[in-house]
Amino acid sequence: MKFLALTLAVAGLSMFSIAGTTDSTSTCSTAVKTAPKGSIVETAIANGNFTTLAAALTAADLVEPLQGKGPFTVFAPTDDAFAALPKGTIDSLLEKRNKGTLSTILTYHVVPGKVLAADAVKLTSANSLNGQSFPIVANKRGVTVGGAMVTMTDIECSNGVIHVIDTVMMPSTKNVVETAVAAGSFTTLAAALGAADLVDTLQGEGPFTVFAPTDEAFAALPKGTVESLLLPENLGMLTDILTFHVTAGRLPASNVVRQSSLTTVNGQRVSVEVSDRGVRIGGAMVSATDIQCTNGTIHVLDAVMLPSTSNIVETAVEAGTFQTLAAALGAGGLVEVLQGPGPFTVFAPTDDAFAALPKGTVESLLLPENKDRLVAILKNHVVSGRTYSDQLSNGRVATISGTKLAVKVADQGVMIGASKVISADIETSNGVIHAIDTVLLPE
Repeated sequence: MKFLALTLAVAGLSMFSIAGTTDSTSTCSTAVKTAPKGSIVETAIANGNFTTLAAALTAADLVEPLQGKGPFTVFAPTDDAFAALPKGTIDSLLEKRNKGTLSTILTYHVVPGKVLAADAVKLTSANSLNGQSFPIVANKRGVTVGGAMVTMTDIECSNGVIHVIDTVMMPSTKNVVETAVAAGSFTTLAAALGAADLVDTLQGEGPFTVFAPTDEAFAALPKGTVESLLLPENLGMLTDILTFHVTAGRLPASNVVRQSSLTTVNGQRVSVEVSDRGVRIGGAMVSATDIQCTNGTIHVLDAVMLPSTSNIVETAVEAGTFQTLAAALGAGGLVEVLQGPGPFTVFAPTDDAFAALPKGTVESLLLPENKDRLVAILKNHVVSGRTYSDQLSNGRVATISGTKLAVKVADQGVMIGASKVISADIETSNGVIHAIDTVLLPE
């Protein structure tokens, strides 16, 4: 399975974003190792077979960066490789108005770090300097990178290494939205992005990682769901669902499978589950990975992921184990606050936690004359922001009332003051709930 195979990252190549492969055969000719003659640029110029590459680096203002400390690995197209491009392509790229496009193409041939051929043939992909990745295929016929055949390897330079290729590799020129539209299998997603006014955002600089449900995934939702979500009055809900499928940054499959969860743009997390059957994101199966875009990466899903739509108060009421807390929030006039945008983190005492208080305490706190005391206690359980259990560390956290709660993280679990977290990371639309076994009384 393609996605699962990407977990086989090669240790030790920390400067090379990679994933493992199973075939290390290479028939590339290997250059004779000699003492470094100069930087990557100087070596390319001295070679005599990279005059077009040298001219392109100059036009793109990349000479100085590639003469820097690095190290870099450059997959260098020969003059013949550039000459094989459609007539007029080189002349057009060298024009000042196309400097951005030229730079994108050239940096697609550069990988951070020094990766020799013996290591490169163990890989299935590499992340280039422009952010996009390209595939590496090694077999009995040779080694290809981004579809280009490697013809010579390990030309060592003072700041890296050059591998020679016979074709100019072309990165994606479409952003996330354009790529989804061009694919033809994301028409519903494209329509939804338009309805939610998210097209401009996902056409922006990013980068983004989009877990994209196919048209079939949207069609599998209950009848009428898609039509309802596209109505203007449901814009908020549609936006929450769509941003639940987007994470900030460019995450290749090899990075995704190393996580247990991912934080989405809407604030909530999605789970990552890796098994022999494949990879699931928020319960949806990943069916294709690493579709490169100018401003991010797309991974394809077979189902639409649905975020929590209940706020903190609604979630507490629905759970059935926080009835006393819900009553207290009502008596303290805090329901509206905790139904607001937040986000909040609530350390929520269960009904059993309230029942463990001295007899008559809860009844007394619910009296109108004790409202201030009740509010002080309740606010002592609320922290601004969305903080998950794995983000808690030993120390103190400030509550919305200004008090500070001691946090202790140990193998046995998480303690908030004298209370133990018994159920963590309960997602809500405006925050997260951690259930605790003791009411936290302010000092």
